[in-house]
Amino acid sequence: MQDGRQGHREVRLQRSKSARSARPTAKRSRSRKARSAASARDPVKIAQLPDDELLDIVQRQTFRYFWEGAHPVSGLAFDRRTSGMRADESDPVTIGGSGFGVMALIVAAERGWITRDAALERLDRMLELLVRARCYHGAFPHFMNGSTGEAVPFGRKDDGADIVETSLLMMGLLSAREYFDRDTPGEASARARITTLWTEVEWSWFTQGRDVLYWHWSPYNGWAMDHQIRGWNECLITYLLAASSPRYPIDSAVFHKGFCGPGFCNGNPWYDIELPLGMPYGGPLFFTHYSFCGIDPRGLKDRYADYWQQNVRHVRVNRAHCIANPNGFEGYGESCWGLTASDDPSGYSAHAPDNDNGTISPTAALASLPYAPAEVMSVLRHFLKRHGLRLWRELGFVDAFCESESWYADTFLAIDQGPIVVMIENHRSGLLWNLFMAVPEVQAGLRRLGFSSPHLEEAER
Repeated sequence: MQDGRQGHREVRLQRSKSARSARPTAKRSRSRKARSAASARDPVKIAQLPDDELLDIVQRQTFRYFWEGAHPVSGLAFDRRTSGMRADESDPVTIGGSGFGVMALIVAAERGWITRDAALERLDRMLELLVRARCYHGAFPHFMNGSTGEAVPFGRKDDGADIVETSLLMMGLLSAREYFDRDTPGEASARARITTLWTEVEWSWFTQGRDVLYWHWSPYNGWAMDHQIRGWNECLITYLLAASSPRYPIDSAVFHKGFCGPGFCNGNPWYDIELPLGMPYGGPLFFTHYSFCGIDPRGLKDRYADYWQQNVRHVRVNRAHCIANPNGFEGYGESCWGLTASDDPSGYSAHAPDNDNGTISPTAALASLPYAPAEVMSVLRHFLKRHGLRLWRELGFVDAFCESESWYADTFLAIDQGPIVVMIENHRSGLLWNLFMAVPEVQAGLRRLGFSSPHLEEAER
């Protein structure tokens, strides 16, 4: 498993139109394409491919969730899909999952699975609904109707703004604004609409004048949810974007007193691995994925932590727990680990070492590829060889499985499929990390909050 020095690859950021040197080459031979297409239907054959071809197939198959599987009108991502079934147009789309979907579009265009023009056309459809959708002080709801843009309640009183879901969407849109940088009417129009959506989010309003951000607001129930966003969790991206806003920025004190307040730091060992931040055992692994689809943790530091080390150690604790397997669940081991929020035999839960019911979620390990490459490749091959078509379906891996109960999900979730595509790409090329960290407003926000990063050093040269 990598430590911070091994995992830190040199960052080369160039903002000119000619410079995307870190991007992967999209061209492959015809024979390789044919071989990949044929083996994509056979999990055992996929598992035997070289690493690069294997990862390409997994990314490409998972991307289908956001391409063929997207809402037919707006192209936004459905919250979930069921294997073998057509989605109903009235099913809700997810705002955060659509942010991951935008990032997956960028990967697909860069790798040549779709054309750049096709990716831009899909982005335009998404933006067309977003600019006329119902928003609340610039923020979007958790769910919305993919045809009308009206909010779909996530809960009894959760029927308005969700600032965390909005931040995941903006992470994707800002990455797209950076990617579609050509001097053409279509790309210029997309950039302008993204900038409008981004600058209209009233991040500071969601503090209620206090030193903390609030997750929800409803036009019918006001602040009744009363959910303060305090860390450590998946919400670093929310505070970073709130500090980066050109029109409605939060003061740095909101980050330090709110997100980084009591309970933020840890410092205790779990399975002999010291965790700098967060709850006992680290919590579900999506903490290491969601914010870091865009935020590059390599060399990212502040007064609280080295965030590369935080994420690497969190993954190591999660893996160590599954290998120790104190509850004796079937299937756990060195090649079968990964606890995070997902469907399970009883419904849905945020699985973690201290909330373990035997459910393994493929996204947990696969989206952790940057932090533990050899270990994750072992898991990937194991999933394909041992579980085959019970796990590997038309839109990638199903959401979860539990061998102790002989249970396999028949669902795919946007917030789990997206990080698989994006984090694998970040390991392979650094594409989304380089794009997002090059956004000028994001760089200003990082400085405002007291972060250091190789991306900031490069920008200052």
